[in-house]
Amino acid sequence: MHIVMIGTGYVGLVTGTCLADSGNDVTCVDIDAGKIERLRRGEIPIYEPGLTELVLHNVRAGRLQFTTNAASVVPDADCVFIAVGTPQSETGAADLTGLWKVADSLAPLLTSKTIVVIKSTVPVGTNRAVANRLRELTGRNVDVASNPEFLKEGCAIDDFTKPDRVVVGVERPEVAAVLQDLYRPFLRTEHPFLTMGLESAEMTKYVANCLLATKISFINEMANLCETVGANINEVRRGIGHDQRIGFSFLFPGVGYGGSCFPKDVRALMHVAETNNLEPRILAAVDNVNNAQKQVLFNKVNSFYGGKLKGRKIAIWGLAFKPRTDDIREAPALSLIESLLSAGAEVNVHDPIAMENVRQMHGDKLTYCDNMYDALNEADALLIVTEWSEFRNPNFELIRQLLKQPVIFDGRNLYEPATMDQLGFQYSGIGLAVK
Repeated sequence: MHIVMIGTGYVGLVTGTCLADSGNDVTCVDIDAGKIERLRRGEIPIYEPGLTELVLHNVRAGRLQFTTNAASVVPDADCVFIAVGTPQSETGAADLTGLWKVADSLAPLLTSKTIVVIKSTVPVGTNRAVANRLRELTGRNVDVASNPEFLKEGCAIDDFTKPDRVVVGVERPEVAAVLQDLYRPFLRTEHPFLTMGLESAEMTKYVANCLLATKISFINEMANLCETVGANINEVRRGIGHDQRIGFSFLFPGVGYGGSCFPKDVRALMHVAETNNLEPRILAAVDNVNNAQKQVLFNKVNSFYGGKLKGRKIAIWGLAFKPRTDDIREAPALSLIESLLSAGAEVNVHDPIAMENVRQMHGDKLTYCDNMYDALNEADALLIVTEWSEFRNPNFELIRQLLKQPVIFDGRNLYEPATMDQLGFQYSGIGLAVK
């Protein structure tokens, strides 16, 4: 098929590349001329394992192109995907400004055969509203489909090529049939292609993310309670996770969730509820718990030093909101850094991928260390915020030598408290009873 992908952000670039890799002719369109030129040179603007190689392979094969000129490719397209950002607005609602600009610009370019597929995460009713706008602008019905994405940063290519399910919202079964053909190469292991109404597909994306965010906030709140009453959240997690009704997924305590999806999607669904005169009590609690959880590690450090952090040097391992990505949007590390700097601490940071993004935000307020152990030189304590693989089995003897004191605050519970005690560390995790 001839596919046009409007937007070369995370979702658009991964989706377009994977569709090209399955044999389609894909052109990715963006209004940012500089970005398009960099993509043509093979410079990938985001970090995603395997993506660079896949882009270069499909560009060389002639199946993947990049342009700023939508008018040159949209008229020949079978499907035009819209994958522009829908960031959080000041009200908490999704900002659809970019989406509407794209819809208006597409109208004169669409042919009667073209299906417009909205990949962006949008509030319920948006697909129908776009269809109405296109009908007004073109004077005919335009097929609009909702196709929410379920990509996890760090393993997005696997998520796209080996999906749990593909969800599409349509008005006509003929549209569903076209999209099923498009996704057929990725569904050979009998994972389902789920067809539903436009509103249901839109809601599915939000409900999925909000439920996962709820599980994270719930286990974090329980971890804080365990720590207070003398229980161990790791033991409790094992105790509940073997219940088939509960399972283990997303029940790892930590310092809160971040990223481009969970925070804004929780707040966007809260806004939808409020505009429909419903009180989003659970969603509000999820958001509040998460905001508070981002301060847990700072509170531990501040308490340990009796509120006297001025002049102390603190080392941080991990800046991205999760491993295998350079994304720092709403990352817990950012809240921690702000609190430490406000308290007068000096901060050394290390992250395998995300340091440059933090440097653009904080400049010379921080000391950036390319080597994880360099961050520990003469530091009073080590704080672990992101669970990168290389942090799981470090050289503890070297850590002890480099730190002023053998003190570790672990926001991801990477280590066993008993082992750390035997190694001579003062160790504090999340939800671990203090013996």
